[in-house]
Amino acid sequence: MTGRETSQLRPSPRAPHQPPSASGPSLLPAQIEESASFIQARWSRPPRVGIILGSGLARLADGMTDAVYMPYKEIPHFLTATAVGHQGRLVCGCLAGVPVVVMQGRLHAYEGHPAERIAFPVRVMKLLGIELLIVSNASGGLNPNFRSGDVMVIEDHLNLMGVNPLIGIHDDRLGPPFPDMSAAYDQDLRDRAMQIARRENFTAHVGVYAAMRGPNFETRAEYRFLRRMGADVVGMSTVPEVIVAAHAGLPVLALSVVANLCRPDAPEKTSGEQVVAVVEAAAPKLKAIVLGVLETMG
Repeated sequence: MTGRETSQLRPSPRAPHQPPSASGPSLLPAQIEESASFIQARWSRPPRVGIILGSGLARLADGMTDAVYMPYKEIPHFLTATAVGHQGRLVCGCLAGVPVVVMQGRLHAYEGHPAERIAFPVRVMKLLGIELLIVSNASGGLNPNFRSGDVMVIEDHLNLMGVNPLIGIHDDRLGPPFPDMSAAYDQDLRDRAMQIARRENFTAHVGVYAAMRGPNFETRAEYRFLRRMGADVVGMSTVPEVIVAAHAGLPVLALSVVANLCRPDAPEKTSGEQVVAVVEAAAPKLKAIVLGVLETMG
């Protein structure tokens, strides 16, 4: 949805709720409007930034003022998050003086959700008024120079999930039919993130994120394959939301916490609980970047 097209898709009075399964292309704009209207009835201030918090990162929303909490299950057409470390609620409020809408937990393809439903909240946040999207996730480190707990600022991705949220009948109100993805991750936001990391004296890298569908962690052969393909980290999320953000004309800052090391010649067993523990320990680094970026918005 480009800026010019935003006026063609506005929140409307809440219509009778339709279940997410009734999500044909002709229904999508109406569902976006209904979800946005529900949220606006509870928090009327237009947000400037949308934030998606991944595994173990829910506490990044701590410190928000005037916060209003909405479980996904209460919002029309939102699906429920079931993954470890994902609370499954929307938080509207102010962070660093900037009005934001925060997803505490996201949806994943491995939960059985279609890609367009995974990215549906991004459409809603765009309609609510966000100017940029900040995304965070946990990942496995493929680059031998990375260490557990490091932060990587995503500059590009490999979509190996086998799904795409834009597949289906095109609707001009949502964006162009063939969006360019060569600059899906905003250069200026990346530079700001790295400057903040240097200022706060913690290790951050810039690199490529490979997205797999999951839910299993990767094999040693897949580690080798992904590294030869140019990936620095691997995870199971983020790409559907970024594709929709690019389609909607939103600048994106994506941050990945290296939760475990993917060493094909010295493999270590990994669990979801271990990933969450490492990411929670690294959360202050991400919070510093997010707050630093918001503070530059005035």
